Amino acid sequence: MKIAFLGATKMVTGSNFLVETKNTKFLIDCGMFQGSKAVNRLNYEPFKFNPSEIDFVILSHAHIDHSGRIPKLIKEGFKGKIYCTEATADLCSILLPDSGYIQEMETEEDNRKRMRAGEKLREPLYTVREAEESQRYFSPLLYNQKTELNPEVTLRFRDAGHILGSSIVELWIKEDDKVVKLVFSGDLGRRGRPILRDPSFVEEADYLLVESTYGDRLHPPSREDDKKLISIINTTARRGGNVVIPSFAVERAQDVIYELNKYYTEYLKTEEQDFLRVPVYVDSPLTASATEIFLRHPDCFDEETLKLIKEGNNPLDFPNLRFTKTVEESKELNTSKESKVIISANGMCTAGRIKHHLKHNLWRKESSIVFVGYQAEGTLGRRLIEGEKIVKIFGEEIRVKAEIHSLEGFSGHADQEGIMWWIKGFKPIPQKIFIVHGEAAAAEEICRKIKEELKVEAHLPELGETLIMEGEKIIVSERIRAVQRDREIEALEENIEKLKLTLWELLPKLEEETDKERGADSERINRLQNKLIELQKTLLELNMLLLEGAKEEG
Repeated sequence: MKIAFLGATKMVTGSNFLVETKNTKFLIDCGMFQGSKAVNRLNYEPFKFNPSEIDFVILSHAHIDHSGRIPKLIKEGFKGKIYCTEATADLCSILLPDSGYIQEMETEEDNRKRMRAGEKLREPLYTVREAEESQRYFSPLLYNQKTELNPEVTLRFRDAGHILGSSIVELWIKEDDKVVKLVFSGDLGRRGRPILRDPSFVEEADYLLVESTYGDRLHPPSREDDKKLISIINTTARRGGNVVIPSFAVERAQDVIYELNKYYTEYLKTEEQDFLRVPVYVDSPLTASATEIFLRHPDCFDEETLKLIKEGNNPLDFPNLRFTKTVEESKELNTSKESKVIISANGMCTAGRIKHHLKHNLWRKESSIVFVGYQAEGTLGRRLIEGEKIVKIFGEEIRVKAEIHSLEGFSGHADQEGIMWWIKGFKPIPQKIFIVHGEAAAAEEICRKIKEELKVEAHLPELGETLIMEGEKIIVSERIRAVQRDREIEALEENIEKLKLTLWELLPKLEEETDKERGADSERINRLQNKLIELQKTLLELNMLLLEGAKEEG
């Protein structure tokens, strides 16, 4: 048996694993790469396999970093079935066409630039229509249903507790009259979060692929961040600002709505009325559709949520919650002077309506931006959390004056303690564990902890690495390193751009200082003028470096 790690290795996006036996080739996930330009370019590279030779796909859940290249896979020749849960299939029916729409819009914009530059035009990764047509390949299965996919492979989904329909993948693979069990954690949810059940335990595995998104940290208690969100809303409203919450349309948005519903009910019993007066807008048609799908799948809910529904309390609604339906309504949110909460997709601020809301609120010191989900390396959301003071949105430089908050208590991913808790549920612990779906620091830390605490072999694959499993032996057959080089070049380009913005910010201050010193001695004036000349030369050199890099890339 071979496993090729073709995504989500030392990064959190692009989940894609190719499993090969003597007679079968199948994929676990076929996700989109999200993040910096270098990472996004991976979506347009040819697959490292022939799509027409893939027998079937096993999809852990609907998030785009796990499902987003399925229409591309079909477009390039895949004809098999896509196995997932029913809730995952329903969510993909809205998420993939939405992704197709983004591909079309971004390609149209990119092609306008290419046309002006006399460059070759490109096609979108896939279209809305191609995404819609992909739905006929989905073949839903129930949780805990053991299904023989072919004489060699048997599958069972267990509840991962991450988003609606998310799964832990259990596989029994028969080869040479020997059965090997492979388990993929998918994205593990957190214990005690609202709406969904906690992750299920799996008792045995020969090989385990486990996620590591938060493998190097512990989340704050959920209740603390729930209270902090309400405090941020009240404080921001009192000073006349807006609260903008970039949120993934599936799960994070519903978690936030659930908590606001709970606090709305509690505040009715108190004298504190500020929160009740703040309108909450969900400005995302995708989130509205996802919320409707949630309500069609109560079989995935935990006992607390089911109890609320039986009592007649819709946990995903409350009186001052409003869903925008049109582009005009969305635009009005940024012209209205009333304080408000705006929940908008997408969660990493890479596309969609959220970028318009950030453009209108980041420069306002009265407003607050609240992140409630993971921000991948290189995304606008990540740069804001890391403290970047000037960002470009739609080509315009925006100075960041709004308060930036990151509430990891809302995260749908297990933290280091949660990952270890789940692995310890195996009896016995798998002797071969592969760490995936985490940036290098997080993956390396959980890898170290697994080795030291559980005394088992843990391996951190490189992107493109293929492992051959021969009983107790694991052979590394191939590695692809070009992607890492591209990511390093991308990081250098981003640092140069940041330095340019900083220098342009300093130039007016130095000119002002020169004006003040007009009456001072000539030596002082000369020093200031020399500084200006040096800075201008530096900017010219940086521009030349960027131009040379662009020529080499093109």
